Amino acid sequence: MNYTAQQIAALTDAQLVGNGELIVKSIAFDSRIIFSSKNTAFLAINTKKNSGEKYIPEVIEKGIEIIISETKTSDDEGITWILVNDTVRFLQTLAKIHIDSFNIKTIGITGSNGKTIVKEWLYQSLSDEYTIVKSPKSFNSRIGLPISLLQANEKHEMGIFEVGISHPGEMRLLADIFQPQIGIFTHIGSAHESHFKDQQEIINEKIMLFERSEVIIFNGDNPLVYKSIRDLYSSKGLISYGFENHNDVFIKNASHDGNLVISCFNEEFELKAQQRDDATLYNVLCVITTLKKLGFSTAKIIEKINALKAVEMRLESVNGVRNNLIINDSYNLDLDSLKISYQFIQEYNKPDKNLIITDFMDGKNQEQLYQQVSELTNQQKFNRTFLIGTEITKYKNLFDGKVYIFSDVKELIDSHLLNQIENEIILLKGARKFGTDRLKGYLELQKHDTVLEVNLNAIIHNINIHKSLLKPSTKMMAMVKAYSYGLGGYEIAEFLQHHHIDYLGVAYADEGVALRKNGISVPVMVMNPEQHSYESIIDYQLEPEIYSFRVLNLFYEQLVKKGVEKDYPIHIKLETGMHRLGFKTHELPELVQYLEKMELKVASIFSHLSCADDPSENAYTLEQIKIFNDNASYLCQEIGYVPICHILNSAGITYFSDHQFDMVRIGIGMMGLSTDIEIKKQLRPVVRFKTVISQISEVKRNESVSYNRRYKPQQDTRIATLPVGYADGIPRFIGNKVGKVGINGKLYPIVGTICMDMMMVEIGEDNINEGDEVVIFNSNPSLEDFSAYCNTIPYEVLTSISRRVKRVYIKD
Repeated sequence: MNYTAQQIAALTDAQLVGNGELIVKSIAFDSRIIFSSKNTAFLAINTKKNSGEKYIPEVIEKGIEIIISETKTSDDEGITWILVNDTVRFLQTLAKIHIDSFNIKTIGITGSNGKTIVKEWLYQSLSDEYTIVKSPKSFNSRIGLPISLLQANEKHEMGIFEVGISHPGEMRLLADIFQPQIGIFTHIGSAHESHFKDQQEIINEKIMLFERSEVIIFNGDNPLVYKSIRDLYSSKGLISYGFENHNDVFIKNASHDGNLVISCFNEEFELKAQQRDDATLYNVLCVITTLKKLGFSTAKIIEKINALKAVEMRLESVNGVRNNLIINDSYNLDLDSLKISYQFIQEYNKPDKNLIITDFMDGKNQEQLYQQVSELTNQQKFNRTFLIGTEITKYKNLFDGKVYIFSDVKELIDSHLLNQIENEIILLKGARKFGTDRLKGYLELQKHDTVLEVNLNAIIHNINIHKSLLKPSTKMMAMVKAYSYGLGGYEIAEFLQHHHIDYLGVAYADEGVALRKNGISVPVMVMNPEQHSYESIIDYQLEPEIYSFRVLNLFYEQLVKKGVEKDYPIHIKLETGMHRLGFKTHELPELVQYLEKMELKVASIFSHLSCADDPSENAYTLEQIKIFNDNASYLCQEIGYVPICHILNSAGITYFSDHQFDMVRIGIGMMGLSTDIEIKKQLRPVVRFKTVISQISEVKRNESVSYNRRYKPQQDTRIATLPVGYADGIPRFIGNKVGKVGINGKLYPIVGTICMDMMMVEIGEDNINEGDEVVIFNSNPSLEDFSAYCNTIPYEVLTSISRRVKRVYIKD
C-alpha cells in the first residue's frame, strides 16, 4: 500500500486530524513488534479483552507519527490521527478498496488444515511465472487477511491469500472483503470444531468464500464437502482431488519402482514421493490440480512438484557461545520473512544486534530487491551486518554501520570476526544453499543431537484459550518455577513479559534473581522464600509468599536492617484445606495485628486448590473456595484495603472460572495440558523432545541387547541406537518394551536396558535410516503417553529433563 493519510481518510469516511500529506506504506497493530516507524501507521484495535489505545504512548515513543483509532487519546505534537468508528471494520474496508483497485489473478485458500503449506508450495511453483503477493506467515483472520491484502501493489500479477475462521459468522465478513477468482478448499478436519455445531456447519461457513469464484478446487474425499460444493455451486468450474477415483485428480497406484501414479483428468504420470503421509499427499494433489487449471503442461507440473522444498514455518532461538543469543531463520528468505525476522528480534532484551544475511534466491530486479532489503535492515540499527554471497555483496554501500562481505560461510568463520561478539543477538538469515546450518552449529553453545524444542507461540495460544474463560479485568500469573517446568528459565519469562503477563511465580529466590539479572522487570512472587535468601529477595525487588508468623517476623527483620520496610509488597498465603503452607483461620486476627504494626503492603492474598482437576472432589474444592473467600474478605476488611485475591490454578480456571477473584495462576495449562476434553482440543502441544538415530545394527534371534542381556529378540531384527539416556531424563525402567518412541509417525518399542547416554529401539525391517529423527514425545507419543510409560505425571517428566539437553525456542 502507498497512500497519504488524507487519501485513507477519504476512502474510509474517517476523520483526519493533523498532517494529511504523511505517507502510509504499512499498518502495525501490535506495539511489541514494530520494527520500523517509517511510513507506518499504528492501528489501535479494541477487543472485548483489551484496548489497543492504551499502547498509543508506547508506539509514539517508538517514532510512529500516524495513529488510527476510535478516539483521540492525547494531544501530542506532530501526531496525525485518523479517527474511525470501528478499527477492525476500517481495516477491512480499506483492504477491500485496495485489492479491488488492482487487476490481478487471485487465489483464496480455506480449509481446516494445509492452507499455509499449499500457499507456500503454490508460491514456489508460480513465482517464476508471476509476480506474486501472498499472505505472510499464516495471516488469515479478520485482521490477518486485510493486512495481507494491503500488501498488493500495481506490480503484482497474482495474489495468493489464506482465509481462516474459528467462529460462526466470520466467513461472511471475510467474503465481503475478498472474493478470489480461484477458490481452494483444502482438507477439512476437526480444527476449531468446538465452536461449531457439527462438521456440516463448518463446511457451510467456509464455502461462503467461493460465492463469486470462477473455479473451485477442493478435496473431494470428504463426502460432505463433495456434496455441499456440488449442490451449491453446480454452475461453477468444479475440480476435485483426493485419494478416491471419483475425483478429477487422484493417486491411482504405486508403480513397480515405488513412484506414485497420478491420474490427472484421465492423463497418467508418475511422481517420486519421499513423504507419503496423507497430509503431504493431499497438499501435493492440491498443487497439481491448481497448476493444471492454470494451464501448465504435465511435464512442467512434474518438474515443479519435484522441485518443491519443505516449508519450515518457524524461527528458532538458542543460546550461543559467549552468552550470545542465536536467532535462526534460515528456512525462508524473501522480503516477507525478513520483515517477520525483524519483528521477532524486537521481543528480546539484548539491545545489541548483529545480522548475517546471504543472497536472496529471487533472481528478479536485484537492484530494487536489495534496495528494499537495505532500507528495512538500516532501520534495525544492527551493530554489524555480515553479507554473504555474490549478489548482495555488490550492494554493500546501501547498508549502514559496520558492514563485512564474504563469498561464503567458511570465509566468514575463518575471519574470526564472530568471536568478537559477546552478550548480543545474532540473527541468522540465509538461504540453505550457503550452508547456514554449519554457521548455526559454529555459533550455538550446545551441540547435541538430542533437543527439547519449546514452541513459544503455542504457550501464548494456550494462555489465550484460558483467558477466554475469564473476565477482561482478571489478571494472570504465569508459574515459571523449576526452570519453567524444565523448559528454560528467563527465555520463557522474557517471552511472557513481552506479551504483558501480569505476574510471574517462582519457587525459590535464586530463580527470581536469575530472572532479574536477565532483564525481567514484571512483578515476581517467590513461593518458598528460604531464610537465607531474604537479602537477595529485597535486593532484587522480589515479592515473597508469607505463610507463617516465623517467616513474617524474619523477613521483616531483614527489611528493617535494610531500611526498606515501609510498603514492601508481600503475598499472604492462606491455609484452606491442602495442609501444606498457610495461615489458618484462627490465626488471622493475630496476623492483622502484625500487619498493622509492620506497615507492609499486602500485594495479594491467595491459596491453592488441592484437587481442582478431580470432578469427584468438586464439593471439597468449593469448600476450599468458600473458606478462602471468607478469610480473604475478613483480612481485606481488617487491613482497610483490597489486595489482589487469587486461588485458581490451571484446572481451577477451567472448572471454577466463576470464582476467578482478581487473578488466576496458570502453569501446566500453558504447556497444552488439561483434563477437560473440550479445552484440551483447543490447546496446542508446547514441547517436542527429539533426537536422531546414531546407528542401526542387525541383531540375530536370541542375541542380546544392552546391559545385563535383558532383551533378546525372538526373530532377526534391526536395532536403532539413540544418543539419549537416563542422564537426559529417560527413566531406566521404561526399557524392554515399556516405553515407545515415534519415527516417521509410527511407534517403536524401547528395548534393552536404558544406558546413561544411550538407548535402543527395535525397528524391524521398516524403512528407517541412520540420522532419521526420533520423537521421544510431542504428539505421537504425546507428553501424556510418555508420562504414562513412566508411571508419573507430565510435571515430573518435564522437570526431569537434564540441563545438558539443548533447549531450542521456536515460533511457528
